Amino acid sequence: MIDKKTRERIIALVHKEVVPAIGCTEPMAVALCTARAVEQLGCRPDRIEALLSANILKNAMGVGIPGTGMTGLPIAIALGALIGKSGYQLEVLRDLTPETLEEGKRFISEDRIGIRLKKGISEKLYIEIIATAGERQATAVIAKGHTNFIHVADGRLDEAALQRILPSDSGPVADSDDIALNLKLVYDFATTAPLDEIRFILETREYNMKAAREALKGNYGHNLGKSIDRPLAKGILGDSIYSRMIARTAAACDARMGGAMIPVMSNSGSGNQGICATNPVCVYAEENENTEEELIRALMLSHLTAIYIKQSLGKLSALCGCVVASTGSSVGVTYLMGGDYARCCAAVKNMVANLTGMICDGAKPSCSLKLTSGVSTAILSALLAMEGKCVTSQEGIVDDDIDRSIHNLTAIGADAMCITDEMVLRIMTSKGC
Repeated sequence: MIDKKTRERIIALVHKEVVPAIGCTEPMAVALCTARAVEQLGCRPDRIEALLSANILKNAMGVGIPGTGMTGLPIAIALGALIGKSGYQLEVLRDLTPETLEEGKRFISEDRIGIRLKKGISEKLYIEIIATAGERQATAVIAKGHTNFIHVADGRLDEAALQRILPSDSGPVADSDDIALNLKLVYDFATTAPLDEIRFILETREYNMKAAREALKGNYGHNLGKSIDRPLAKGILGDSIYSRMIARTAAACDARMGGAMIPVMSNSGSGNQGICATNPVCVYAEENENTEEELIRALMLSHLTAIYIKQSLGKLSALCGCVVASTGSSVGVTYLMGGDYARCCAAVKNMVANLTGMICDGAKPSCSLKLTSGVSTAILSALLAMEGKCVTSQEGIVDDDIDRSIHNLTAIGADAMCITDEMVLRIMTSKGC
């Protein structure tokens, strides 16, 4: 069994990366940063200026903002300034009311918000908010993590100060205080840790499966989850464990991307990743009649695998997060099928051989389509692994060593796809809409 100190560090990491969030985490992080800048200002602002990295812009342009019926950054910033509370973290807008929504719309119509690209930085997750009231100003900066404030102060942030707090070589590596993971450590922890120490991971089921159920009560996004449950889809896909796994995952994503006021449990700063790491595992465990202990260990295995992959990929990248989270869920499902460490490794290699290269073109309702692709591949990868079938090192980017296979995947997503990321943003910002 892993020693207690190591277990404590892993548990601390999971608590840090698996947290509740209402709405898409990028606009919520912008709203959070806005709320903190206004709190520092100490009064209602006359104007808010947002300087954002390209990846934040990309992920916040087309997603619904919970409880507003609106999409994009302006309403998130306006509400962050007017009703946001930084103590709520990524649930920063949970005090929203119809009256304050109308107030937020007026704030936008009065042209009090400016949004532009922050140039000269390499950090993919960067949010700088300047709140102004009369002659007074206050600035808040979030970087490297969706709730990670690196600067809060009166006045504006000059470039020299920025370079001191945000080194130009900042990259997608684990924070110095975080334990560095590998897949064997992830597997050993999830499968041997005392159950009482990791039972908290069941909260992901409570949040994310509830989101799937709530989604069926409304019409959110493209209604993919509901469509998979309808007679036509059942005639094609069948009424099976497979169809229910993808339907419950898609439904929760529909609601979240469609702006439902429904909290989900996120993973590594992404609610969709949290959903994808949770719901397929929960549905399979229920259908397969696994024990609660097996479910707890499978959920921990799924979430911690996703966290491990993100340590070298970074919070935001050109690679769709469903690739990461569905790899986690494939490992979790393989475990529920009775798979050992070798078969879990095989499932990961099968995933790396298939989904690598799926682009992230921002958070939006159609993310549910990508999540269903990820879950479908996760199931196939787990089934192949249980049959003793595994993509070999003679094929593509897969390596004999499992951790090198994962790092090959993340190197492509974090480094090689940077030009792809720039092209995606250019296409998104030049469309007629």
